[in-house]
Amino acid sequence: MHTGEQYHEFMLASPRDRAVRARFQQLALDLLPAGAAVLDFGAGTGIDAKAYAANGHPTFVFEPAEAMHDCLMRHCHDEIASKSIVAVASPLACTVQAVTANFAVLNHFVDHAVLFEQLSRVVQQGGFVLASLLNPYCLGDARYRWWRANLLNLVRRGHYAIPSESRIHRFAPRIVARAAMPYFRLERLAPRGLGLASELYMFLLFRRV
Repeated sequence: MHTGEQYHEFMLASPRDRAVRARFQQLALDLLPAGAAVLDFGAGTGIDAKAYAANGHPTFVFEPAEAMHDCLMRHCHDEIASKSIVAVASPLACTVQAVTANFAVLNHFVDHAVLFEQLSRVVQQGGFVLASLLNPYCLGDARYRWWRANLLNLVRRGHYAIPSESRIHRFAPRIVARAAMPYFRLERLAPRGLGLASELYMFLLFRRV
């Protein structure tokens, strides 16, 4: 598991992860009105936050992991100094048009209901939450024993946890959508259909209602 500077360099060097990040960032930027504020929830080392700020969006960053936060403060030093990026100790410390959570941040939660209730106090009416989650249907993971062992759990319950130190959870989109109600509705899922079999990440767009 990479942390801090190692994670930062790995993500910048990985062609696959750069491609996923570019798609996520472009979707977020296409959805954001000009000059709208955004909260990067689980901001990591600030790679996405730096892109949002560069495109004229006041950006708040919440990152609870100390090693990641320290790297973020170094990587985004100039933006923090100019206040185009503002680090917050709690997501509730800001009000924004959008919340983004890239690279499986929400997979670290057992249940998203409390999180979405909190985010409903952060996201303005008509705003959105955009999240990338690990795709439980990705056939690229079928080579792993844990994936095959949890197929029945996925079908029956729509979610399961991988027995590891981080206890990463995998969720069917309907489970996250149900947890988001009544504050948010699932507006978009990408990819859909057969595309879910080939992509490691799925993007879920939730609209504040």
